[in-house]
Amino acid sequence: MTQRYKATIAYDGAAYAGWQVQPGQCTVQGECERVLHEITRESIRVHSSGRTDSGVHARAQVAHFDLSSKVTPGKFKLSLNALLDDDIRVTSLAPVSSSFHARFSAVKKEYRYFIWNNRIVPPHLRRYRLQFSRGLDIDKMRRAAARLVGHHDFESFCSHRGKADENTVRNLLELNVRKKGNEFTIIAVSEGFLYKMVRSLAGFLLRVGSGRIPVEETDDILNARVRNELIPSAKPHGLFLWKVSYR
Repeated sequence: MTQRYKATIAYDGAAYAGWQVQPGQCTVQGECERVLHEITRESIRVHSSGRTDSGVHARAQVAHFDLSSKVTPGKFKLSLNALLDDDIRVTSLAPVSSSFHARFSAVKKEYRYFIWNNRIVPPHLRRYRLQFSRGLDIDKMRRAAARLVGHHDFESFCSHRGKADENTVRNLLELNVRKKGNEFTIIAVSEGFLYKMVRSLAGFLLRVGSGRIPVEETDDILNARVRNELIPSAKPHGLFLWKVSYR
């Protein structure tokens, strides 16, 4: 009889080709499964709340896996961290019901995109902040963000993984911009996100904040439901999966 475990995992995504296992690539999922096999000698699949792209970080990714052998969660967590590289850490581990699913039981996710609005990024932040030297108008960014909150078709703000018929309607619960010193933080909360949606929202808000796109064009871009050169995907290293919420 197996026992299911829920794990919260933090990682620096700089060295990884994203979360999902890919042939010939080093991924976060692949490393977690490698270490589980090393400890248990079982082939164990780790299921996450969602895939993060190459170079994207996570403060609190949530995953689950099933073990056929009985373990003490605290000690097992220490064993995992002892074998994982320093840029991946299991921060919590607990037994859960077999009905729990890291992806399908989630009710909402929060991503944060960090921007350093200055010509020089402090060295310790260079892998975790997008450097943007042009001036940013936070009021314009917030007004544009407010127009995107709600239940919309976000075709204009996503990329397709070869699935042209994918449903692109999502409920964006929150899109906000904060500023502290040189740092701007874009906070996006939804029940679910499309591929590269948060990076596209960040790229769009940067163009609004720098005056390249008027706030008033937000509705037209959203309603056009066509991805174009006006909306770039911001680079991955500024993005963090911040929180996954469950009932």
